[in-house]
Amino acid sequence: MAVRKSNTLLLLLVVMVLVVLVPTVRANIDTYDDYWKSRAKEAKLDALEAFDPSPGDVTHEFNQKVEKMIFGKNDTRRNLRGKKGRKRKNDGPCMATNPIDQCWRCRSNWAAHRKRLADCVIGFGRKTTGGKHGGYYFVTDPSDDDLVNPKPGTLRHAVIQPGPLWITFKNSMVIRLQEELIMTSNKTIDGRGVNVHIADGAGFTIQYIKNVIIHGIRIHDIVSKGGGTIRDSIDHFGTRTRSDGDGISIYGSSHIWIDHVAMWNCSDGLIDAIEGSTAITISNNHFSRHNDAMLFGASDTNTADAVLQVTLAFNHFGKKLIQRMPRCRWGFFHIVNNDYTHWEMYAVGGSANPTIISQGNRYRASPYQDPEHDTRQVTKRDYASEAEWSTWTWRSDGDVMLNDAYFIESGTPLWKNDFSRYEMIEAKPGTFVSELTRFTGALTCRSRSPC
Repeated sequence: MAVRKSNTLLLLLVVMVLVVLVPTVRANIDTYDDYWKSRAKEAKLDALEAFDPSPGDVTHEFNQKVEKMIFGKNDTRRNLRGKKGRKRKNDGPCMATNPIDQCWRCRSNWAAHRKRLADCVIGFGRKTTGGKHGGYYFVTDPSDDDLVNPKPGTLRHAVIQPGPLWITFKNSMVIRLQEELIMTSNKTIDGRGVNVHIADGAGFTIQYIKNVIIHGIRIHDIVSKGGGTIRDSIDHFGTRTRSDGDGISIYGSSHIWIDHVAMWNCSDGLIDAIEGSTAITISNNHFSRHNDAMLFGASDTNTADAVLQVTLAFNHFGKKLIQRMPRCRWGFFHIVNNDYTHWEMYAVGGSANPTIISQGNRYRASPYQDPEHDTRQVTKRDYASEAEWSTWTWRSDGDVMLNDAYFIESGTPLWKNDFSRYEMIEAKPGTFVSELTRFTGALTCRSRSPC
């Protein structure tokens, strides 16, 4: 009864936040016309529908899938390796080392059945289908010359089409976006089989939409752009202000899955999720060479981000990362089975009372310590006294700490917490991270062979 009451109160709070919320930040929209007002209103309703009032049940289900994959058969090592295939440079047979990859990677016919990928997401973004229920669009042209009337065959032309669409690329290419790429709902961007770079220009903007999958590409060296007139759908274009320089900006959107993407060196964040975004899974990615990696939640005063629910799983946080892996506000964040091999300030931070459940990660502190700042600490809390943050639920469960790394916990222990109607299944400990994150980033896939 206590659990049901707690979840009901949480859902009521979210409804109140969404109903009274008036847009105060227009996210680079210069003219907030009827089109954008309608898109924002619809997105808020989608977020309310996507929000899960029992987030602990989602973490339970996630951990259960990992458990089943690893120990579902008698031979643990065989289950981790997956099905055998053609020899590859990465240590012989195809190796699907986590439940997402096991769902599709070791099938030699993956290219003929690309949309199977949409059945593989777990975590808070588990209902994301992207363009599964639509046709295919083949990007043949890497140019981005006309922002108002995009040329057919370009990525910009693909992402503004109405209805679901599964977007692939005919050849390897480098796309330099002249301004932010503004997408519409129900799209998959699938870079498998070729080598696609989004580089040296603007990044992706997922704003007031739902149901997006981004998979198998490289996003790097993204810069802030000056704005201008940009088409954002088949029947609308408008003026945008300067973009921030994020690799991927998720703004007021729901059901988002970012998987097997390599990201580095963007002007602002690698991935930001703000303004009431929710139902997000970020998995199997490789991050490196960046300062402010991820921001989940716009500000300490923006209660719209109370709906934020993010799963961060099987990612590798690599060289020359400094902080925000992620930095969280307000919502619920399941950080599970990631490999943190480097940070210069801190790994996981936040303010405004977020719930952070860290399970089965491997945190390796830098051997080079700043005498003025203890970089061995995984966590960092901002704008709150210890009396305040000691009530926030930040828990570490099964994490492995290397080079004297340490996680300062706070709030109610997991086994006493009432955010799940289940007793949470124990996540696989950080000792499994080497296997679970072995193949992060954009993969080298060939048609008719396991990926």
